[in-house]
Amino acid sequence: MIDPHEAGAPPRCTGLRRITDLGPQAFAAAWGREPCHVPAQALGPQATSSRGAGFADLLDTAAVDELLSLHGLRAPFLRVARDGQTLADGEFTRGGGVGAGVGDQLDDTALLRFFADGHTLVLQGLHRTHPPVLRFAQDLAADLGHPVQVNAYVTPPQSRGFAAHYDVHDVFVLQTGGDKHWHLHRPVHVDPLRDQPWQDRRDAVAEAAGGEAHLEVTLRPGDALYIPRGWLHSATALGGVSTHLTVGVHVWHRGHLAEAVLDEARRAVAARPDQRTSLRPGVDVADPANLVDDLAAVRAALLEAVAAVDEAAVADRLAARARAAQRPAPISPVATVESLANGPEGLAVAPRAHLRARVVPSPEGSLLVSRAGRLALDAGEAEVVTDWLTADEPAVLDPQLTRRLVVAGVAVPLPGRPA
Repeated sequence: MIDPHEAGAPPRCTGLRRITDLGPQAFAAAWGREPCHVPAQALGPQATSSRGAGFADLLDTAAVDELLSLHGLRAPFLRVARDGQTLADGEFTRGGGVGAGVGDQLDDTALLRFFADGHTLVLQGLHRTHPPVLRFAQDLAADLGHPVQVNAYVTPPQSRGFAAHYDVHDVFVLQTGGDKHWHLHRPVHVDPLRDQPWQDRRDAVAEAAGGEAHLEVTLRPGDALYIPRGWLHSATALGGVSTHLTVGVHVWHRGHLAEAVLDEARRAVAARPDQRTSLRPGVDVADPANLVDDLAAVRAALLEAVAAVDEAAVADRLAARARAAQRPAPISPVATVESLANGPEGLAVAPRAHLRARVVPSPEGSLLVSRAGRLALDAGEAEVVTDWLTADEPAVLDPQLTRRLVVAGVAVPLPGRPA
């Protein structure tokens, strides 16, 4: 196997350095432990885009209105809330009209009324619907090694969308417009897992949020705030419309490793004939006394199997989950096919960015496994593709192989070709 390679991806830490003044090692020391406010001026040149300092290039008010009114987004991509209460989708959606057999597209007229009445608009999944956010999210996920999602919270003046709560993922808050005042309190449950939401500890959350805040800060455009999972937080818009991006980092933790170890161990136990035999006739599986000997045998087999699981087996199991957790960089289906119109001869290709591609053995030869899917390779192709994935430059490959890689969504044609 080869290590994942992302040819054409930006330099490492491009995403991380946009949102923190800490280098990778310093940030690792704060990771998951302590909230961190990073004012815009501390971010320096790395936070400056072609549209100036801050995060306006990722999402500004004009982009919000365009997403709400012109893109035909459907209900899953928006929530509407006020004081912790979320509206039903049907209150702000309607049919798409003639030629659009969709019954739950966003209704901008209803959204205008709700926003004027003090409701917060939550644009969800911007890492899939808004290109600037998509590119940033992919860069950040590559830097962190953890999957990333991005929502936007657009809050009218002097309004609060959600009461104090905690998230089950780490969060970066990026203020793109207006001012918002934040209150952060220490966790009532440290490092919560996805099946341990704040609603399960509603009373403890409310009590803790009524005490003195650990951190109280006003975010202004270009400011960033890091909130580890489990930390209580709430925010109120000040003076004008406030817009911020919430970058949710769905962290890998040791529980994921335990799941992979147990999956491997269960498979190993199932391969043993002595563990597949039927229990005796007349057994009562509801009676603990009836299970003593069999459980002892199962425990011994599991302990042996767990001890035999190696790092490679765990990594292989988690690799599939890591590929599914994010998507590769976007490609252009029509333009890509047009690039093949004159044949693939002499066409230079590069691996698609954020592909997480690996060449692995298979019963029939080799497989190229990536976020684009699986592609069978013969022995000669496997060697060529392995070298191509790890090369620093695009390459001109065998025409037939080039076409297969391009059509499979693995290779990206470069503009121009030799005369």
